[in-house]
Amino acid sequence: MIATFFYPVGFMLATLGLVFWFFVGDSAKAKIFKSLLFGGIGLYLVGVLFAGIGFSDKLGIMFRDLMVIGVTGMVFQFLAGRKSAFLTGVAVLLIGLLWYNKNVLRQSLIASSDIELASEGELLVELKEGTSITALQNILNQYNLKAERAFFPEDAISTDLDDYYLIDIPENQRRHLAAIKAAINASNQIDWLEENETILVAPLPGRKLPEINKKFGLNDPGLENLWGFQAMEMDRLYDFLDEQNIKPKKQALIAILDTGVDAEHEDLKANFKSIDASANSDPMGHGTHCAGIAGAVSNNGIGVASFSRTNKYTQITSVRVLNNYGMGTQQTIIKGILKAADQGADVISLSLGGRSNQSRQEAYRKAVKYANKKGAIVVAAAGNANRNAKEFAPVNAQGVIGVSAVDDKLQRAVFSNYVNDLELGIAAPGVNIFSTIPESKYASFNGTSMATPYAAGLLGLMKSIRPEITTREAYRLIQENGKKTTNPKETGAFIFPVETIRALVK
Repeated sequence: MIATFFYPVGFMLATLGLVFWFFVGDSAKAKIFKSLLFGGIGLYLVGVLFAGIGFSDKLGIMFRDLMVIGVTGMVFQFLAGRKSAFLTGVAVLLIGLLWYNKNVLRQSLIASSDIELASEGELLVELKEGTSITALQNILNQYNLKAERAFFPEDAISTDLDDYYLIDIPENQRRHLAAIKAAINASNQIDWLEENETILVAPLPGRKLPEINKKFGLNDPGLENLWGFQAMEMDRLYDFLDEQNIKPKKQALIAILDTGVDAEHEDLKANFKSIDASANSDPMGHGTHCAGIAGAVSNNGIGVASFSRTNKYTQITSVRVLNNYGMGTQQTIIKGILKAADQGADVISLSLGGRSNQSRQEAYRKAVKYANKKGAIVVAAAGNANRNAKEFAPVNAQGVIGVSAVDDKLQRAVFSNYVNDLELGIAAPGVNIFSTIPESKYASFNGTSMATPYAAGLLGLMKSIRPEITTREAYRLIQENGKKTTNPKETGAFIFPVETIRALVK
């Protein structure tokens, strides 16, 4: 927080202090602007000092920024004797500072070691409509690059994602990454270029909390470990569904995009629908844990439970977008979103994410829009770095419902990213969450990865009752009918299923 606040504020104060110092010259007001200049530089240096990046990166950033301040000062020194030109220049400068803050400063302190590009296919390029990849052939030849279609949406007419290509940079050319990006951008043959960043999930081990003495009208023995059911008052949801005789209009399909799901797990099998046999196993266990949270079979005398006593509202399925070690890329995740949407998913659950260099997530945005057109709601983990979720993808993509994690006191989990700056941020249980793991076993994990399928399970129930409900309508109902956490601005509303469903059907 120190770095992300002091660094941009210091830069802008120093720049404005220098500019107005030249304007007032040696008058009595000069002292004020000198103080603003040197105070701003002090804040700037503190921000850079506390940034979690390497020393060489810090030197590079300081050289660049101080050059910008210096050149700006030289321009305004020339304009100092021309009042009207100077004031016009200040107006242009303010717009420039806002742009520089958004597109340069806010991205500069992201540690390069935190953000790796895919080892095979480092760039995603969207060609202009009607343009062939051969239009980039000179650049491809110059750097020995390989290009292939990145995405194959079933309904290509409704999206631009079929214009995306994956550009692979050989190892001996990766030092030229910046030059390659500049050349492609300057070609006038593309609409968009972004880095194909990697995503990695790593489950955080949890523990069993003291047992709760509540059965919720179910016979699943693992309920005694589900503090989240008590916090969400799941028995009230079940009673409401039964008493009001609320029937599903469809059995909504919740797609778990992850490391796969153990489709033969004793507490998942009866609720599982296979759309891809290759995703029906899970060497890592992360996807299976998420699947149990969203859609474990309730009231079957084993394991845990999900969002109804009768299991008639939702099914779960699996799309593998991460490898056996929990690693994937933007391309693999977007391909998974398209596949899930094309296979009829009503909810797409992404318990994954990572730091991003990109302030705009165009490929993710277009994938989410495609899924929405197909009738799906996309929900994603806020992230586990105790930072602003806006810095993480895909949760920061437009149209995604982002989920923060809270503990059994309804406090934001110490690891959970905060969702203040997300348009669609909510909260769910994410600490010591007991659920399914491969080979018909069970374990407790921590993470926004665990909170996300809780939200997906509720969204699946909503889509079952009202299939036409949109992302924003669903978010509004959850937010307006949720419980307050101890940090509501940081977490969003805590999901409260019974009141949300009551509002949905009235």
